Amino acid sequence: MYQDLRAFVDDLRNVGELHDITAPVDPRLEVTEIADRCVKRAHAAPALLFHHVKGSPYPLLINAFASERRMARALGVAELDDLSVKVQRLVSLTQPGSLMDKLGALLKHGGMAALFPRTVGSAPCQDVVLDQDAVDLTTLPVLTCWPQDGGPYVTLPLVFTKDPRSGAQNVGMYRMQVFDKRTTGMHWQRHKHGREHQEASSADARMPVAVCIGADPATVYAGSAPLPAGFDEMLLAGFLRGKSVPMVRCKTVDLKVPAEAEFVLEGYVDNAELRREGPFGDHTGVYSLADDYPVFHVTCLTRRRDPIYWTTIVGRPPMEDAWLGKATERLFLPLLRQLISEIVDYDFPVEGVFQNLVIVSIRKRYPGHAKKVMYGLWGLGHMMMLTRNIVVVDDDVDVHDTSAVAWVTLNNVDAGRDLVLAPGPVDALDHAAPLPMLGTKLGVDATRKTPAEGYAREWPPDIVMSAEVKQAVSGRWQEFGLGAYVSP
Repeated sequence: MYQDLRAFVDDLRNVGELHDITAPVDPRLEVTEIADRCVKRAHAAPALLFHHVKGSPYPLLINAFASERRMARALGVAELDDLSVKVQRLVSLTQPGSLMDKLGALLKHGGMAALFPRTVGSAPCQDVVLDQDAVDLTTLPVLTCWPQDGGPYVTLPLVFTKDPRSGAQNVGMYRMQVFDKRTTGMHWQRHKHGREHQEASSADARMPVAVCIGADPATVYAGSAPLPAGFDEMLLAGFLRGKSVPMVRCKTVDLKVPAEAEFVLEGYVDNAELRREGPFGDHTGVYSLADDYPVFHVTCLTRRRDPIYWTTIVGRPPMEDAWLGKATERLFLPLLRQLISEIVDYDFPVEGVFQNLVIVSIRKRYPGHAKKVMYGLWGLGHMMMLTRNIVVVDDDVDVHDTSAVAWVTLNNVDAGRDLVLAPGPVDALDHAAPLPMLGTKLGVDATRKTPAEGYAREWPPDIVMSAEVKQAVSGRWQEFGLGAYVSP
C-alpha cells in the first residue's frame, strides 16, 4: 500500500500506468477533453500527469482511478472482487443488526485497533503555511471542466467537518466552485453529512472546515465512500491500507487532516451566507443547475514543498468515477448479504451513474420475495435509499451481464403484476424528478413467477443444450476446424 500520493504516482510510472505530459495545457476545458478522450476511446489509457498547466506552478494528476486495474492497485488488491473477500473475512464476526451496527462492529473489531487513525506532531502537508492575504486559490490548477460550468471547480476534495453535538469528524467529497482567491462554494446537498453538521450548528455560527486535496489513494477513496453517520472514514482507509492513517491538527481550526496530504485549505463556512453556485457538468451526464449553496472562506493554506494537484472530471459515463463506484459496490456486498441474506450479488451499471439503477440477484423462496428485497434495499442508508430503479432477478442470472439481465427482464415482466412504484426521497441530482429531491422510485420483479404469485400457467423452461452433447462436441472441436473463430 502507498504512504502518500507520490508513492502511488511513482508506482504507476514504474508499471507503465502513468503518462507524463510536458507540453503546456490549459486547465480551462483542454484537460477535460484530453482526459475524457483517454477514458472513452482508449482500451488501456494510463493515468495522466501534466507538468506544465497554464497559470499554475503545480503539476496536475488525472485519470489515476480510471481503470479497474488502477483502482484495484490503489486499494491493494489484485481485482476489485477481492475487496468483498477482504471484508467477508471479518463481517462474519458481527452480530445481526442494521447496516450501521454491522459496519460499526466490523470497524471496531479488536483486530482493527492498530488501524485507527493516529495523531502526529508534524506533517509534510504543513511544510509551507500561507495565512490570510497570502492565500491565493487561483494559483492552483483548478479545472473548468465543461463549457457551461459556472467557473473552475475543485472536484476531488476531502472535506472535513465535525459534528457539533458529538465531536465526531466526518469526511465527504463535495465539489467546490472557486469564486476568487479565498472563497469557494461548498456543494453539500441535503442528504450529506457535511450539510447535517452545518444545520446542527447555530444559524449564525462560523463552522470550521478543512479541505485536503491529494492524499494516498486509499484515503481519497474512503472520502468518497457512503458510510453511515458517525463512522470515521479514516478508519476505513486504515483498514484498506493495512495501517493507520497519520493525522495532524490543522494550524487554525480544530480539525485533524491526513498528514501526508498535498494541499490543505483551512477556514469556515458561515451558516448565514449563501451564494449562487453552478451550473456544473455532473456525473449524470447533464448540467446540474445553478442554486444557492454555502460559501467556504479559506483563511489558511498549507501544502507540501512540491505538491501534486490531484483532480478528476465527471460527465456522461463511462468516466473515472465509475471505478470509485465499483469499488464501493464490491466492498459493501458482504454487508448487504448479512442484512438481506437472500441476496447473491448486485451490480450498479455504469450507465446508471450509481443512483439510477441497481440489478440484484436473489435466492427466491416465496411469493413476493423480490418485492420484499426492493423495500429492504430502499430502507437502507444513503447507498441504496436514493436508488431510482431496482431490478430483481433470479440467482442463476449474472447481474454483471447486462445482455442477460435485459433478456430476462424483457421476457419475465408483466407490468400489472411486477412493477412497484415507491414515492419518496430521490437524489438531489435527479433532474427527472417532478420536485427537487422528491419523486417516485421503480422496482421491477424480473424473477420467474409461480402460481402463488398469480401465474395461472406453467412457467416455460429456458432453452439449454444437454450437457452430454456439449461435452461431445467440445471433444471433437478440432475436427470442425472452427478453433480460429470459437473456443471449444
